[in-house]
Amino acid sequence: MVNILIGCTGSVATIKLPILVRTLTQKLSENSISVKIRIIVTEQAKHFFKETDISDDIDIFSDHDEWSTWKNRGDPVLHIELGKWADVFLIAPLDANSLGKISSGICDNLLTCTVRAWDMSKSLLFCPAMNTKMYIHPLTANQISTLISWGYREIPVTEKVLICGDAGAGAMAEVSTIVDTVESLILEKDIH
Repeated sequence: MVNILIGCTGSVATIKLPILVRTLTQKLSENSISVKIRIIVTEQAKHFFKETDISDDIDIFSDHDEWSTWKNRGDPVLHIELGKWADVFLIAPLDANSLGKISSGICDNLLTCTVRAWDMSKSLLFCPAMNTKMYIHPLTANQISTLISWGYREIPVTEKVLICGDAGAGAMAEVSTIVDTVESLILEKDIH
């Protein structure tokens, strides 16, 4: 059994979350890889999908869960427990805001706290997704380089007409590319 934690941030590419989950589950099961998925969403990501579009057997966590589950000293801390549970952490999409936070060490929500506490011996993959003007800003290349220098693996953006109507680089990688990359990683590291 492979435990995959998916993080979603406030990019419009989060609309692909239900398709990503279904495709990932289906492709891995076709290759005899059992998978359990849990999802962390930022408050902004909630705007782009309906929880009812995700299978009932998949837990979806947000900031509310982080603060409502801890009551007293000694209680489990959700961002630590999710990190312990997961074999692979996939952040798809990773918007400019969360990229900036993660690369700077800011951990002010469940997703960024989970990344900050991530066991660096395990795989973390990230899929940037943002408007072309944001993507080509010099900060973005530096921030992506920082994450790569830590051992995180980028699944690069694609070029196309974005939902806002602008054309250029910045669109999240295709779901099939993300799924193939995750599958390759699982097989390469023999995680299952």
